[in-house]
Amino acid sequence: MEVPALAHNITSPLSPCEGMIKDLSLDAIQLCERDGSKSQDGSISEMEELPVPQNIKISNITCDSFKICWDMEARSKERITHYFIDLNKKENKNSNKFKHKDVPTKLVAKAVPLPMTVRGHWFLSPRTEYTVAVQTASKQTDGDYAVSEWSEIIEFCTADYSTVHLNQLLEKAEVIAGRMLRFSVFYRNQNKEYFDHAREVQENRMLPSVKDNSGSHGSPISGKLEGVFFSCNTEFNTGKPPQDSPYGRHRFEVQADALFNPDTNLYFGDFYCMYTAYHYVILVLAPKGSRGDDFCKQRLPALDITNNRFLTCKQDEEGDGSLVFHHAQDVILEVIYTEPVDLAMGTVAEISGHQLMSLSTVNAKKDPSCKTCNISVGR
Repeated sequence: MEVPALAHNITSPLSPCEGMIKDLSLDAIQLCERDGSKSQDGSISEMEELPVPQNIKISNITCDSFKICWDMEARSKERITHYFIDLNKKENKNSNKFKHKDVPTKLVAKAVPLPMTVRGHWFLSPRTEYTVAVQTASKQTDGDYAVSEWSEIIEFCTADYSTVHLNQLLEKAEVIAGRMLRFSVFYRNQNKEYFDHAREVQENRMLPSVKDNSGSHGSPISGKLEGVFFSCNTEFNTGKPPQDSPYGRHRFEVQADALFNPDTNLYFGDFYCMYTAYHYVILVLAPKGSRGDDFCKQRLPALDITNNRFLTCKQDEEGDGSLVFHHAQDVILEVIYTEPVDLAMGTVAEISGHQLMSLSTVNAKKDPSCKTCNISVGR
């Protein structure tokens, strides 16, 4: 459905849009605060006879759309020409102090058959709680509206990105990934206390933890997928991991084939930036048949481990047939391994560089204005 236009005349807020029958025809938007049960807009008259929507139901929720329907009494039903839908983020339902003045709180739609679909990436964001209430309205000959009382307020939450949206992010990430560089180890930086705790309390293992809320707001892995984070990027001039890290001065290194091999599935998780020139790609490594693998199969695009633009594992056909590994040069890879990792699989040593806290991505918010890593749905 087409993105609605802003209304310029509050007494005549609609410009009829052809061909909009089953889908909600958001032909105009007007800013109208709702306080109490009836409209406060001076150009809208109250008419008790119009039925008030009852038993509102929200269904088919995606990251940027939902279906809405309700029951109505038969009285004056034939007089209804429009519906007013008051949609607000839950945290702002009593105040618009965080909203830009041009952000709509009321959607004005033709009275089409129910259920109708409300769709709009510029006023619906993924993983966001909203409140919604509805009025029925009858457009008068003078351009004003007679309206019913407001319905009850219903709450709902939009969904995560679907695989369709993630594939759009994937395609954008592929554009800037750059050439592939060879690497041989995955590494994880933390403070000394982290590794001491792993040895003394966790049976010498690094245990999976829930991914934080960094990256795209609609990412289906944030706050849900458990894993151990690794890096694999190397310095261009040395071919080795950098000596600086934002996460700690102690580094665990493990040979790449211990985590990434033909028995591992690879998934694309996210693509984002943090108001800087650096772009990050989140990848998930999941041993085949593991719980993490089952989680990712239902939610994330799978990548061919031998042929993709970010992280590859394939046999060296010109050498001894051992596995060789490559990573993308122009993006920073954040690799999540979904299973516990025994410290005995690698080594822990102190790095010689600095702990650059400013580069940390912990709970980092994605830049919603970046054209390189955003898609046309909620950020």
